[in-house]
Amino acid sequence: MKMWKTGAILVALAAGLVGADFKPAVVFDMGGKFDKSFNEGVYNGVEKFKKETGVNYRSFEITNPTQRVQVIRKMAKRGANPIIGIGFSQGPAVDKVSKEFPNTKFAIIDMVVKRPNVQSILFKEQEGSFLVGMLAAMASKTHKIGFIGGMDIPLIRKFECGYEQGAKYADPNVVVIQNMTGSTPSAWNDPSKGGELAKAQFDRGVDVVFAAAGATGIGVYQAAKDAGKLAIGVDSNQDYLQPGTMLTSMVKRVDIAAYNFLKSVKNGKFKSGVQVLGLKENGVGWSYDKYNKNLITPEMKKAVDQARADIISGKIKVHNYMTNNSCK
Repeated sequence: MKMWKTGAILVALAAGLVGADFKPAVVFDMGGKFDKSFNEGVYNGVEKFKKETGVNYRSFEITNPTQRVQVIRKMAKRGANPIIGIGFSQGPAVDKVSKEFPNTKFAIIDMVVKRPNVQSILFKEQEGSFLVGMLAAMASKTHKIGFIGGMDIPLIRKFECGYEQGAKYADPNVVVIQNMTGSTPSAWNDPSKGGELAKAQFDRGVDVVFAAAGATGIGVYQAAKDAGKLAIGVDSNQDYLQPGTMLTSMVKRVDIAAYNFLKSVKNGKFKSGVQVLGLKENGVGWSYDKYNKNLITPEMKKAVDQARADIISGKIKVHNYMTNNSCK
């Protein structure tokens, strides 16, 4: 009987983390889990998992970069397994702690950590940004559109590059004006600065602006509403924030990524390595709903739907800024 019990336990462990062994944890990054953008997308995914399974999770919101390693390590010491690190900035911390706790499973979003117990989840942001760039160019009456990024890093340049490619695909004569909010993590949570940058772009003739800036984008959208301009949201579907102002949102399905990761660990199907999610995998896209459908003409939708199909088939090649840190 004792041998049978031991064997059953081993089988259960091989199948996945069960019972008391499955203790998920999520470490949200700067901007907080209610940033209405990137972090909140992950929050929605883990909340969906919680509601479906009844399994609760621990969480922490980083407010200072120095907290990352100590928080993730503390989670692991307390038995959290698996642990999700949100954002590229948590890459070094996940790398360090995953080495210290080889039996704990980790996920890192927007960064690659090469450890046997880490799943790295990346997105083809350039593909979704290409589509909203097309929409921006087609909606613009001035042939001038804007881009406001958060922290000036290659990942955000990747958004801008895809956006510019899509805009020029739809309108070769369009002018794209871009600004970055800052060079430190505080750039993700500065709505006032976002609003100032948007107003400056409007003064230069921009009438559609895309913000890939976390919570900073909230200020961009407010400025667009006040000026009677159009804005494009990012990561989560943000169309509801300023109905009539939000042309669309470049949706990055971090919610699905987080949900699928937790489900895979629970079901014993965890895989380390790199996952890259693009249009083909429904990892990125654009929003079309009751809040913005009156802003999208049938012709615009048809053109973007065709471009989506052409990107998936390979007919349209969208350059990835990350390959050589330049935009064609």
